[in-house]
Amino acid sequence: MEAIGAADSSNSENTSTNTNSGSSSLAATSSSSSPTLSRYEGQKRRDWNTFGQYLRNHKPPLSLSRCSSAHVLEFLRYLDQFGKTKVHNQICPFYGHPNPPAPCPCPLRQAWGSLDALIGRLRAAFEENGGKPEANPFGARAVRLYLREVRDSQSKARGISYEKKKRKRPQQPAALPPPPAGSTSG
Repeated sequence: MEAIGAADSSNSENTSTNTNSGSSSLAATSSSSSPTLSRYEGQKRRDWNTFGQYLRNHKPPLSLSRCSSAHVLEFLRYLDQFGKTKVHNQICPFYGHPNPPAPCPCPLRQAWGSLDALIGRLRAAFEENGGKPEANPFGARAVRLYLREVRDSQSKARGISYEKKKRKRPQQPAALPPPPAGSTSG
């Protein structure tokens, strides 16, 4: 997700510039007051900031309260331009082949797994930032259907089927076999 990574790298450059410009007391205060975020929490914050930036740059700019599932779908389609997953068109000779032998002009897109994880993080961030669960545009039916459509089309285009992973049941401790019948000790 280059767009998200690009937005994040510019923020980290600004942070390092500010800390090196002689405001060491500010840097010390901010680093001691903010706890270290887990990798997931950091990514969720970056994704939320990127989506907020997308809403601000929207024509006309949108507030979060006016954001709908249609805007979320528009955002996901916008992210496709930064994708790295080759998705073959049906007319491509390599359609359905997981490892094509030669390059082709088919587009690069965001991988389904990346989009699915992104929506999960944004759905959680929406509620953490004051959104009501029943009004969460990231959990809308249209978004779920879009993700399913992307998963199915990418699996067909690459010749790889996505099958739902079966949960492993916890193994029961092996019971001792009963003693052989007719054996007596003595």
